[in-house]
Amino acid sequence: MNLSPHRLIRAFCRQPVDRTPIWIMRQAGRYLPEYRAARKKAGSFLTLCKTAELASEVSLQPLARFDLDAVIIFTDILTIPDAMGLGLYFVEGEGPKFAKPIKTAADIRNLAIPDPMTELRYVCDAISLCRRELRDKVPIIGFSGSPWTLACYMLEGGSCREFKQIKTMLYQQPSLLHQLLNTLTLAIIQYLNAQLAAGAQVLMIFDTWGGLLTPSAYQTFSLNYMKKIISNLTREYQQQKIPIVLFTKGAGLSSLQKMADSGCDAIGLDWTVELGEARQYVGNQVALQGNMDPAVLYGSEEYIREEVSSILHSYGSNPGHVFNLGHGISPHTSTENVKFLVDTVHTLSSYWHKKNSIETNDTSISN
Repeated sequence: MNLSPHRLIRAFCRQPVDRTPIWIMRQAGRYLPEYRAARKKAGSFLTLCKTAELASEVSLQPLARFDLDAVIIFTDILTIPDAMGLGLYFVEGEGPKFAKPIKTAADIRNLAIPDPMTELRYVCDAISLCRRELRDKVPIIGFSGSPWTLACYMLEGGSCREFKQIKTMLYQQPSLLHQLLNTLTLAIIQYLNAQLAAGAQVLMIFDTWGGLLTPSAYQTFSLNYMKKIISNLTREYQQQKIPIVLFTKGAGLSSLQKMADSGCDAIGLDWTVELGEARQYVGNQVALQGNMDPAVLYGSEEYIREEVSSILHSYGSNPGHVFNLGHGISPHTSTENVKFLVDTVHTLSSYWHKKNSIETNDTSISN
């Protein structure tokens, strides 16, 4: 297997880098005026997602402004349920909704696994367009929602607070919920492997609602299915390793070791977990991604610099850190602060990687 030329992939593989790579969840989004212009031109969010040329355009927009180490393809985590016929639409101020949410056991039995090269081809086409435009300058991240997270939206009919429908099914009809999760797992495996074939170089699974579960329920209804996905993904393509990143918002420290044992290469952390403490839990088993509170970007440059320094210090000189926010960037964030963040991470992190190089050389001499 060849050594990747990309800083991000080397960091995910826990290999030495010259500085800590950084990308930002939802980096193609409403905080960018050029994104808002593209969204207006598209006419709707779904049209923007489903028009490969426009999705590629907005995926690449952040790279024109900021010295980011990756592009994440612009799409939505609910593309699979939409392709299954649930009728995805968006309500301003409320988020995603389904015209045909799952209500019965027959609805689950009748779900068909979408062909990623037909119903979801627009995502793969957007990846291919990005790959052609980038000329391998930085890697492309493909992604999917986790089975549990997709099931939450499919049963609730959209965003909600109580998650009554899925929690009721979990405790009253667990076998039926497992049937739904298994169908989604098979769909996600095909979808992510298709993204890889289209040109994605990193794959990420977003388990947005995994933190709703007790530790034992998380293992049974979320993590076990993500493990199945990971074990069925292509892990090497054209002699390059394909890192798999697992992100469960709200998982906490109690689930970290189980996540590290899933077969993933990296774990994304939200801002409720201290990076150095997480490092102690997982050791050198996986890389870590994160984990600055997105709200820090509302602060002054001095405060942002202090927070970046604190996070880098917490992780230390070991290889295997990818800097990111603990969740998606806010639409209200200033572009100037984003640029300052990216440049500060690159500038300050070089110290830690020089330190690691010196410590490694000293160890080699002493041995």
